[in-house]
Amino acid sequence: MAVRGLTLTIERGDYLAITGPSGSGKSTLLYLAGGLDQPTQGRVLFDGSEPKFPARWTALRAKRIGFVFQSFHLITGLTAAENVEIAMFGVQRSERQRKRRVAELLDRVRLNHRRDHRISELSAGESQRVAIARALANSPELVLADEPTGNLDSQTGSDVLDLLEDLRRQDGIALVVVTHDPRVAERAHRVVRLLDGQIVSEERNGGGE
Repeated sequence: MAVRGLTLTIERGDYLAITGPSGSGKSTLLYLAGGLDQPTQGRVLFDGSEPKFPARWTALRAKRIGFVFQSFHLITGLTAAENVEIAMFGVQRSERQRKRRVAELLDRVRLNHRRDHRISELSAGESQRVAIARALANSPELVLADEPTGNLDSQTGSDVLDLLEDLRRQDGIALVVVTHDPRVAERAHRVVRLLDGQIVSEERNGGGE
């Protein structure tokens, strides 16, 4: 679903949920925000400037934007540690520093004991935590999460949200979560509801503190 006539600002440290029925344009809006899709009209600004070329968006995603996907998008033949480290190639040149950062992140997502296990050997919840660690590999300012609990049972999904919220508070990142689940949306600071590619409501709530 295309989005149209839409203006949305994401502030530093924000915690925003984008919700709405299937086909309402939620994922399209997220991909526009991260430069994975390009608008046919209008502009997408990052930190006040417009990245006009794909290479610029690629550099931003490498260093300043992290993505967490519903289906993880991990490399199943690699270990948890290797999946996190691969995001640092071309950004962090020192192997020693990469290894140190991998250990730090896997410890923060409580997976250091599984660092040498291949993704095919991990549970869905563990795989999602690896995906979160990978998204944080290069200390981004913005994390975009597309249905991060969609493939998880309710308890594991709640644990993953707890983890994302803790990391947001600790690191001061902006967190944007796309979800169709009102229980997920109510945890955010702001909730934007889409319908047919347009924002139909925006409200603040007490979640996410």
